[in-house]
Amino acid sequence: MTEHKTDDMKTVSTNGKVSKRSIGSRVFVLIVSMFVLVIFSFVFLYKSNDNRNRIENINQRLQDYNDRMYEVLELKHGNGSMTDVEAMREYVEKHPQKGMRVTIMSDSGNVIFDSRNSNPEQMENHAGRIEVAKAIKEGRGYDINRASTTVKGRFFYSATHYPADSLVIRTALPFDEDLGRGMSTDMVFTGISVIALIIVSASLYRFINRVSNNVTQLRIFAMKTDRNMTLDLKDLEKFSDDELGEISEHIVKLYIRLQKTKNEQNMLKRQLTQNIAHELKTPIASIEGYLETLLSSPDIDSETRMRFISRCYDQSIRLGNLVNDISALNRIDDGTANIEFIDTDIAQQIAKIVNEVTLELEERNMTFDLQIPPSMHINGNPSLIYSIFRNLTDNAIAYAGEGTTITLSATEHADNEAYLFRFSDNGAGVPPQHLERLFERFYRVDKGRSRKMGGTGLGLSIVKNAVLAHGGSIKVENNPSGGLCLTFTLRKNL
Repeated sequence: MTEHKTDDMKTVSTNGKVSKRSIGSRVFVLIVSMFVLVIFSFVFLYKSNDNRNRIENINQRLQDYNDRMYEVLELKHGNGSMTDVEAMREYVEKHPQKGMRVTIMSDSGNVIFDSRNSNPEQMENHAGRIEVAKAIKEGRGYDINRASTTVKGRFFYSATHYPADSLVIRTALPFDEDLGRGMSTDMVFTGISVIALIIVSASLYRFINRVSNNVTQLRIFAMKTDRNMTLDLKDLEKFSDDELGEISEHIVKLYIRLQKTKNEQNMLKRQLTQNIAHELKTPIASIEGYLETLLSSPDIDSETRMRFISRCYDQSIRLGNLVNDISALNRIDDGTANIEFIDTDIAQQIAKIVNEVTLELEERNMTFDLQIPPSMHINGNPSLIYSIFRNLTDNAIAYAGEGTTITLSATEHADNEAYLFRFSDNGAGVPPQHLERLFERFYRVDKGRSRKMGGTGLGLSIVKNAVLAHGGSIKVENNPSGGLCLTFTLRKNL
């Protein structure tokens, strides 16, 4: 089943089912929605405050006009009549404002003068007008955007009550005049807001798209790993070139590396299992053959019987050594956390080994030259330390040749944190092409001779792994004068 993206950013599968939106699209919609909400909230607050200020400014301007008109008329007439229509019309004509309408009425609402009507006495009573009623009650009043019943259009009305003369002066401006001026300002502000929204949305979309791409690639990666599908390094090219893409690449590379390591380990385990089975098969077959001969030939002479039993015993010893070596390797492979480290005297372990192999050395006319301090203490595992030097000694006895000398020297390492050992012999050495593989499990330079000598093929592998478990390193080379030389370190404290 495959998937594709529709225009509404929903994931649609080939079977027609619609799944949830991707996290990238949801984050994008959420942030853009919040940004739009903030912009419109700001616009609303701005408009509310701007309209309030505009209303106050218009009302104040009309109130000032009312006061100036009253003052002029009062000065002109003195204590005379304030109902001189000609004087009122003269003032309006001398102080014109575009579209302004001026109405003067008694505080009972009867119209005395209207700049837009030559017959004010025929006009209806204005006492019920909102601005007039408020002016009579509070001194001043206004009404916004109300249609006039006398003339066409909608006006902003502002009325002022002058109780001393029982007059109300009301001025009005067409509402569209100031509204149009405000609309032009609002259009500029709205345009800037829209441009800002477009820029933010484009930048956010670009960012969210990169993040969404990385998340999508990680999702594909997770799906492939869950289904044990093959991963290719070419998939890394699909991640974006940023911090999240870099982290995602590291995750994928780490997984691929772990998978390769796991596959290599599985291959090594299979190979090890095959090698173990092969190594076990030979002694088991030998024991089985000898015992079958003994059982099928009850009249066999005692000398032959003892020879067969002796060979069975030798093969059983070989089986035991093989099992012990495999057990030692498995213990090391399980990690140092499962190995007990205590104060161990290496010199004491070496002395014990030399004492154990004395007879074998004499039989082969070999010499063991020890050049080590009388005491060398480290924090180590006695069993593994013993395995290191015992396997090296057995290997040298088996392959160095009769009449040779084994030399073991030990010195303090330059950093005083470890001991440096040099284990060598003056025998035939090993052909150069085999040196790199000497530490491989079950690897033998001479397979026939090794099995004949009873070797398991694990000795040097145990040596290397035991050295590594003690924080050291090891290398092997041929001596210039002949023979094999192994140089390794063992750290004093882990």
